Amino acid sequence: MRLHERVRFFRVLVDSVKEGAGAMDIFDIVEEFVEKRKWSQLRKYLSEKPAPEIADLLLELEKNRRVIVFRLLPRQFAAEVFSYLESRERDALLMDLTDQETRQLLADLKPDDRTDLLEELPGQVTQRLLNLLDLSDLKEARVLLGYPEESVGRLMTPDYVAVRPDWTIGRALEHIRSMGKDSETINVIYVTNASWQLLDALELRKFILANPLDSVQHIMDYRFVSIVGSEDREEAVRMIQLYDIVALPVVDSNGILLGIVTVDDVLDIAEEEVTEDFHMTAAVRPLKKSYRDSSVWSLYRKRIGWLIILVLVNLVSSGVIAAYEETLASVIALAFFIPLLIDSGGNAGAQSATLVVRAIATGDVKLRKWFFTILKELSVGMFLGISMGLASWALGVTRGGFQVGVVVGLSMMAIVVVANIIGTALPFVLTKLKIDPAVASSPLITSIVDATGLLIYFGLATALLPVM
Repeated sequence: MRLHERVRFFRVLVDSVKEGAGAMDIFDIVEEFVEKRKWSQLRKYLSEKPAPEIADLLLELEKNRRVIVFRLLPRQFAAEVFSYLESRERDALLMDLTDQETRQLLADLKPDDRTDLLEELPGQVTQRLLNLLDLSDLKEARVLLGYPEESVGRLMTPDYVAVRPDWTIGRALEHIRSMGKDSETINVIYVTNASWQLLDALELRKFILANPLDSVQHIMDYRFVSIVGSEDREEAVRMIQLYDIVALPVVDSNGILLGIVTVDDVLDIAEEEVTEDFHMTAAVRPLKKSYRDSSVWSLYRKRIGWLIILVLVNLVSSGVIAAYEETLASVIALAFFIPLLIDSGGNAGAQSATLVVRAIATGDVKLRKWFFTILKELSVGMFLGISMGLASWALGVTRGGFQVGVVVGLSMMAIVVVANIIGTALPFVLTKLKIDPAVASSPLITSIVDATGLLIYFGLATALLPVM
């Protein structure tokens, strides 16, 4: 909408309100905003209206527009509007969130508009929606709730048992018996207040062993761990492993309990993540399907990109050899040791990269410990370099004489040390840039170290050997 059109539209809006002529009531105005996809203006307009009016408006709108308008409401205001709806109307609104027309409308939105639209819903709304749906609709609902593709929100289940702190143990046990049959697990019972904020997570045996006349609050210790629904699912894997728990509660930004992630879900995710890392360390984009179900064309597409990138990187190595052509022609024996040196450097770099990538993935090494880790691998690289340098020196003396042996030995030592530093530093750099450190794969490390190793080798050869 151009500036003059926007001014004219708002004049009509203001005039209609002032005159009370009914030319544009709230329904017409909202329809106009939706039709022109002016989401920020619509959000502002809605937030200035009383909650009861918005609640009445939602009932008048078509299903696919009803959910759009509701998603545009500021989070706290949406909760207030939701409270004005009757139970039947609430359920109808929430079921509309999974309507095919709405899903198609969301799919057609531009990414920035969709981001504005898919803000976090009030916790009670999310919880009620998830509990209304069967398994076939649950996956679609998680998408429409705006959770990122690999987030905990896409993984959680609403099947859990929760009790109130003011209940007696006896009443809580009755509730557990009643609701437990539909729960994902009853090993852990969650305690929430009237607003469904998570207060505690207690083992079932505490209820069994407690006095039935005591209150639930009597056995609470308020010591629990939880995760926000927008967090990456790898964080859920890490937390379940770290705290050795069978279920991890999922909450929204206000601490309202939305669902749980169980250890069997996490095992599946851990397997997927390890498989992805294996693929990436071999310079293959992770497969979306199993290898058996992947077509020849999809396997080609997953591999060709990285292979072309590595060819371009390897062109640097070719350029280095071309630049030192005179040195190589003067001492032809140097050519014998090129494969030995660059392969050894690539292997050393790949070893250090693999160790560091895995340590970062498991949380064994933190990003802030980068300097200590590089220093540690520098020490390891020096010991490896000295050992491999001595062996290479002996081989160089045998094949090319004393001077060539010195060049080969010193080159091997320097290449191994540098390769170790590159293999250690690159995963930290990628992690800092929010890139999966598994990208620091063996082929990539090898290609980088090849060029670096050749520069070291020919640089030392030029400095130490007489060039004819």
